[in-house]
Amino acid sequence: MSTSRTAPPAAPAPTVSQARTGLIQITVTGVLWGTTGVAVQLLRESTGLSPVSIGFHRLAIAALVLLACTAGRLGTIVAALRAAPVPLLLTGVGLGLYQALYFAAVALAGVSVATVVSLGLAPVLAATWESLRARRVPGPLRLGTLVTAVAGLALITGATADPTATAPAPLLGLLAAAGSGLGYAVTTLISRQVSQRTAPMTLTTISTVVGALTLAPLALTAGVAVPVRPDTVALLLHLGVVTTAVAYALFYAGLRTTPGSVAAVLTLLEPLTAAALAVALLHEPLPLPVVVGGALLLTAVAATYLAPARATDHPVRQSTDAG
Repeated sequence: MSTSRTAPPAAPAPTVSQARTGLIQITVTGVLWGTTGVAVQLLRESTGLSPVSIGFHRLAIAALVLLACTAGRLGTIVAALRAAPVPLLLTGVGLGLYQALYFAAVALAGVSVATVVSLGLAPVLAATWESLRARRVPGPLRLGTLVTAVAGLALITGATADPTATAPAPLLGLLAAAGSGLGYAVTTLISRQVSQRTAPMTLTTISTVVGALTLAPLALTAGVAVPVRPDTVALLLHLGVVTTAVAYALFYAGLRTTPGSVAAVLTLLEPLTAAALAVALLHEPLPLPVVVGGALLLTAVAATYLAPARATDHPVRQSTDAG
């Protein structure tokens, strides 16, 4: 008797409609993540919590909410862990670690360096890895989209940085930011593979539980006590439910039809959303570089929507549905 196993059939290529749906899901994710900055700022001002502790609360709340929502499907979660324990655990650990490294980079080198290096490095690394695997250079549209998006990110971040902020350890902060970008890229690529065979809710539940456990020791050291007031509860629920549980479920769903490098580009809408909210809610000024950077980012996003098959370098097929 032969003991060889037949490889599972490859998933069918998505239709153009499915590819665009994936782009929309990840775009919404970037916008939701963009609300994190204002919420974290307000929470820090009212509670004095460290960013790492806020990150822990964010993941822990999301994990509890998702576990409650999937209480009747715990068997599915256990089965998914048994089927692919290593990539699922790596996704959760990566989720916790790249957030912790980003927070460390902010403290050591400032928001500008942390954001540009970590968020800008991720799509570049992801695109490089995908090109090496495919053994071909990315198409001109993909390269143009990547360069345009990163340039827009640099303009927005540089213009919104606090010029009076100090950088206690810029070199360590730079290394932490690079580690965060690497972690984000690797986690995105791993979770994209896992998302092909794991339901988004299941993947989000597992990753947030593992991510919260990963951050727990750091958070306990920094302090996790929170005053129970309507404003702090509302902010924590927003961070846990909206920017984590809902956002990551959309992110993992979108990754089913969207390459990791394209997903990393679309989520660069996060700093643009944060800048817009700072202007609207915190009455911060709107410098010209933010306007130009926002236009570049939106141009890069529009390019992926106008030509999803070429912008993603992902095979798509025409839908045969009548409606």
